[in-house]
Amino acid sequence: MESIVITEVALRDGLQNQAVTVATPDKLQLIRLLAQAGVTSLEATSFVSPKAVPQMADAAELVPQVLSALPDLRMSVLVPNAKGLER
Repeated sequence: MESIVITEVALRDGLQNQAVTVATPDKLQLIRLLAQAGVTSLEATSFVSPKAVPQMADAAELVPQVLSALPDLRMSVLVPNAKGLER
């Protein structure tokens, strides 16, 4: 039987335009709560310019924390260009 994977994107897409920056520990807690609620796949952040999208400035800090805390979670990130890939 074929299946589909639904990927939650609120952490990246939903937060990127918020005026108030959400702290890294709060993002990690939100990810934990989503996992507890049954989310198995999520897009956690984006490696964009911190000047352009301050909400994503902590991407390099958040990713290893998520991998450590929730190793079974399928996590993806948005990498829109070569500079983002370098980060």
